[in-house]
Amino acid sequence: MSYSAIQIWGIIGALAIGTFLIRFSFLGLIGNRDMPPIVLRLLRYTPVAVLPGLVAPLVLWPAATGGQPDAVRLIAAAVALAVGLWTKQVIWAILAGFGALYTGLAVAQLL
Repeated sequence: MSYSAIQIWGIIGALAIGTFLIRFSFLGLIGNRDMPPIVLRLLRYTPVAVLPGLVAPLVLWPAATGGQPDAVRLIAAAVALAVGLWTKQVIWAILAGFGALYTGLAVAQLL
């Protein structure tokens, strides 16, 4: 199915308006009020929930391998998880996973 330029811009405009309204409902309408403690507590976990949601598909169904899981990516994810649990620091977990992935890919390419 092919869309015309006007249809594409209409879709972009509708999505922009929808995104604005969703954000405005939280920031514009209740942004000047204090949030309940439970909401503030739950918002602290948002980044921790988003990061695995972004990374998991790249580990389990990587496009680089045609959607098939491979040992290098699974090991890198395990290293990142282990370092994250050990250090309790996200940046060290990311760097460890990055290092394990690229070391593993380099070793796999040599074999």
